[in-house]
Amino acid sequence: MYNQTNWGYQYPQPFAPYYTLQPHQFQATSQQNYSSLLNSLQGGGYILYARHATANVGRDQPGLSFQDCYTQRNLSDTGRRQSIAYGEALRRLRIPVSYPVGASPFCRTIETTTLAFGEENVQVEPFWIEIYNLSANLPPAEQNRILNYLHAIFEFQPPAGFNQVIIAHSFPPGVGLGQIPDMGTVIVRPRGQGNSYEIVAKLSLDELMNLR
Repeated sequence: MYNQTNWGYQYPQPFAPYYTLQPHQFQATSQQNYSSLLNSLQGGGYILYARHATANVGRDQPGLSFQDCYTQRNLSDTGRRQSIAYGEALRRLRIPVSYPVGASPFCRTIETTTLAFGEENVQVEPFWIEIYNLSANLPPAEQNRILNYLHAIFEFQPPAGFNQVIIAHSFPPGVGLGQIPDMGTVIVRPRGQGNSYEIVAKLSLDELMNLR
């Protein structure tokens, strides 16, 4: 049974002033920065926002049900291998993770999180449906509301010595964090509530696995 809570955080609501996330392009981190990045991650204090693994089995049907995976697009065998590799990479690299791990309610995000971190460490967070919904033709005010809430989440610092992992969705081109490849990770450094945050790196699964 998955817990549908806010990972124990109390998010401020409403937010003032309103912020707009600037779009980010997904870029590889240069090899010379890998070592310092790994050292930083091993010390904790970051949010790892990852897109779910490859999911090309089925499709998201109109009126899909979160209780019925057959109405959704689901992980392929490749996606399941990616999910396992993701969790193994974080453990091998000794990147400490604060549990539970936040996951979108879609079957593909829950399965990705379960295979990477274990079912007991999955905590479903309904907000991440909103990121999926950004791909729809939303009114500008609704899009800004979603991005403002995301901005506030990214300001929250994880417990000392740990990193918070979120398994959710990519963004549309030019919106929020921009497009993220399957099992790609955006590394965010929160600066504390009201102090914004920094996008530190954007890694493909292969780049994450090859951190040294």
